[in-house]
Amino acid sequence: MRVITNFSMLLLITCFLCLILSSAQTSFDGIVSARSLDDQLQDCAFKAFSTPKTGVPYDAQVPSNLTGIKVSAMRLRSGSLWDKGVQSYKEFEIPEGVIEQPYFKRIVLVYQNLGNWSQYYYPLSGYSYLAPVLGLLAYDGTNLIASNLPELELSAYHKPILVNFSYVKNTSPYGSLAKCVYFDLFGSIKFDTLLNGNVCPIFEQGHVSIVVESNASPQTHWKNEFKFKIVIVCLAGGIVLLFLFGLLISRMRRAKQETKIKQMELEADCSETLKIIYIGNAKVPSALGTRTPPKIENDYVP
Repeated sequence: MRVITNFSMLLLITCFLCLILSSAQTSFDGIVSARSLDDQLQDCAFKAFSTPKTGVPYDAQVPSNLTGIKVSAMRLRSGSLWDKGVQSYKEFEIPEGVIEQPYFKRIVLVYQNLGNWSQYYYPLSGYSYLAPVLGLLAYDGTNLIASNLPELELSAYHKPILVNFSYVKNTSPYGSLAKCVYFDLFGSIKFDTLLNGNVCPIFEQGHVSIVVESNASPQTHWKNEFKFKIVIVCLAGGIVLLFLFGLLISRMRRAKQETKIKQMELEADCSETLKIIYIGNAKVPSALGTRTPPKIENDYVP
């Protein structure tokens, strides 16, 4: 009984771990897919440079499987970015005092507009997007044919980088306030106050958008359904294993009893057979009065 109880506890722990791992795996997959997209868009952006001019944005072409995403690239001198900033780069307004780490003489700022892919690459449970996810990433601009480059650390020290969203949906539920959401390159999420004119301030590179609290999105329902299926499979598998384990225990007990009976029969066959006598109508075993006669150890008689 103790073995069965321990096995049941192990089954419950296994199901709980399945639920946790499914949730963690979903989040991890989202981070990995978004980072893979950044690498792919960086490659597309660098290919847009033909005869690059400093401070001029170049729109890039994306693969057909990413239709709806917009990408641009702008090459700058690090000193110019620190002294003057960039007054207007798509929706981004970059002030002076922005620095990159590590330092390179020339850098490339890659602009991303994920459009209708925003929810796919940056799912946010309990929130709805009112604007597309916009990204601003910095890369080393020394070699314009390089691919899979690591991002630089772009930081604003004096004033924030302002993101002016030109298109925002007017579908906020009654009583819900729109807010800015920021995604860094490591999967962390931060919320901030939305400024007048649909402007979001950021101090680091990454991805930003405008969201509002809402009911769970269809993708969230799909994820919950996926987790539920995993738990059901774990429970069903656990019940089957518990049933098989019970059969195994029952079989082991029966085999043990059969072995014990055979051993008792064997001992009975090897023991001395007693004479059977009748006492009245009863048949009982009988033995001689002295079955083993005494033997004197020596011939001394006092």
